[in-house]
Amino acid sequence: MAAEPRRVAYDGPEFAVVPELPDDIELDVSRETLFPRPRDTRIFVVANQKGGVGKTTTSVNLAVALAQGGMRVLVIDLDPQGNASTALGIEHREGTPGSFELLNGTPLAELVQPSPEAKGLWVVPATIDLAGAEIGLVTAMARESKLLRALNAFLAAKEMDYVFIDCPPSLGLLTVNALVAANELLLPIQAEYYALEGVTQLMRTLESVQRDLNNRLRLTTVLMTMVDARTNLAADVEHEIRSYFPKQTLVATIPRSVRIAEAPSYGRSVLTYQRASVGAQAYVEAAREIALAAVTEE
Repeated sequence: MAAEPRRVAYDGPEFAVVPELPDDIELDVSRETLFPRPRDTRIFVVANQKGGVGKTTTSVNLAVALAQGGMRVLVIDLDPQGNASTALGIEHREGTPGSFELLNGTPLAELVQPSPEAKGLWVVPATIDLAGAEIGLVTAMARESKLLRALNAFLAAKEMDYVFIDCPPSLGLLTVNALVAANELLLPIQAEYYALEGVTQLMRTLESVQRDLNNRLRLTTVLMTMVDARTNLAADVEHEIRSYFPKQTLVATIPRSVRIAEAPSYGRSVLTYQRASVGAQAYVEAAREIALAAVTEE
C-alpha cells in the first residue's frame, strides 16, 4: 500500500509556538539531520515553466537541508533574477562574476562562493547580466552543452554530493542548458487548480532533451508546494498529481508558509531563519526522502 502523504500544520500556529532565534545562535544543525551520501554526484535541475510554484525556494531550502546534514552541495543560480543567490546570502550585484561568465567560458571554480547558510554549501550566483545570455547563446557552437562541460570540469576536480540548478520560469536556452547538464529533474508543483498546466510542455521538452541531448536525464522527484491542507481544493489537486506521478511524488509536502516567504528578505533560507517552523521541517523531510531514495535505488 502506498504511503499516506505526510501532513503538516498550516502556517498560522508558527507565530504562537515558535520563539524567535537570537542573532548569535549556532545555525549549523548537521548533527540533527544526517543523510546518507550518494555513490555518485546527483545533479538536479529544478524546473517548471510556470512561474510562482516555488522553484527557487525549493532549490535553496533543499540545498541548505542537505548541507546541514553533512552533504557537499553546489547551487547554480541560472535565473537572471538572482533570487537563489539572495536567499543564500551571496552578493549578486550587476558585474559580479557568476553564471553569465560561466556560460561564456570562465571556469566554475573561479566563480563559486561559499554560502554562509551552511558549511559545505557553495553557490554560483546569477546577476541581471544573465538576462542577455540567451541572445549570445543563439549563435554559439554547442550552445546547449555549455553548462554541462563547465560542470563536468569542476566535478572532475572537486567532489560534490548534490548539485541544484535553479532555472528561470521558461523553456529557453538557459533551462535547456540545465536539462542537458543534469541527470535528475525535480519538478515543484503548486497545489492549485492550474497546477498541471504547462507541465505537459515541460514533459515534451524533457523527452526531446532525452532523445537528442541527454539520455541520462530522468524525472525522479515531484514536490507539492504551497499546500493549504485546510482546503478541499488542495486535497483534490494533490490526488491528481499523485495519480499523474505516482512514483515520483514525495510523501512530504511543503505548506503555504509566511516563514518561508519571509526568509529571503533577510538573505536567509527558512532553515536558518526559523528552523523550528513547519515549513523548515517540511523541507528537511523532503531532503531526507530525496537522500534515502538514492540509497534505495542502489
